[in-house]
Amino acid sequence: MFKNSYKTILAVLMLVGITAVLIACNPIAATPAAAQSASNANGGITVVGQGEAYGTPDQAQVQVGVEIFAPTVAEATSQNEATIQQIMDALNAMDIASEDVQTTNYSLWAEQIYGDKGPEGIAGYRVTNQVNVTIRDIDQVSDVLSAVIDAGANTIYGIQFSVADPAELEAEARAAAMADARARAESLAELAGLDLGSITMISEVINQPVMPMGYGGGMAVAEVAAGPSVSPGQLNYNVQVQVTFAIQ
Repeated sequence: MFKNSYKTILAVLMLVGITAVLIACNPIAATPAAAQSASNANGGITVVGQGEAYGTPDQAQVQVGVEIFAPTVAEATSQNEATIQQIMDALNAMDIASEDVQTTNYSLWAEQIYGDKGPEGIAGYRVTNQVNVTIRDIDQVSDVLSAVIDAGANTIYGIQFSVADPAELEAEARAAAMADARARAESLAELAGLDLGSITMISEVINQPVMPMGYGGGMAVAEVAAGPSVSPGQLNYNVQVQVTFAIQ
């Protein structure tokens, strides 16, 4: 009788011990259902806010080109070099710093004469030289264009306007984007019957400003020789922020 009771007690104790080990190895199983539900409900609300800021350009970049065609390589290159030097002198006279003038393209090629049976010889040689000019005084743009045309430039390429220091405009757009993100999150939380909590994550995308353009592509000088009229317009800085808010 005593041996049977002892065996029963020992079996119960072993069962209790095994149960305790299983619970320790699997704490999720021991978590009440209500606690699990509360944990899963706190995923948050993620929105994308957009903000814009507008600013007036204070500098410009323009591609100035010289294209020369001549019967020989020597003639084409020497004429091109002489014209480019005249343009450089004109830019210097306009107080354009040497570091603001950069060669962006120099090319030389032979132009073929074609007949019924294909190439029949070389008509001559064409040399193209292009420089990028940064004009840091926006009021000088028209005068600089007139000066380089007078100096012999025979092609002018697209003008790009910009702001030398865009930090202030970016900050303005960023603040507007954050305000937009909060307004969107608050609207969603209200629709869902939730209370908005603190911010848990932010990521930002700054888009390149939309730049007004002048003289798109190559333009023959004869079209602007009467005196180029330039309008800088405004630049549009756009910032997007992705923000995650906790919910309460």
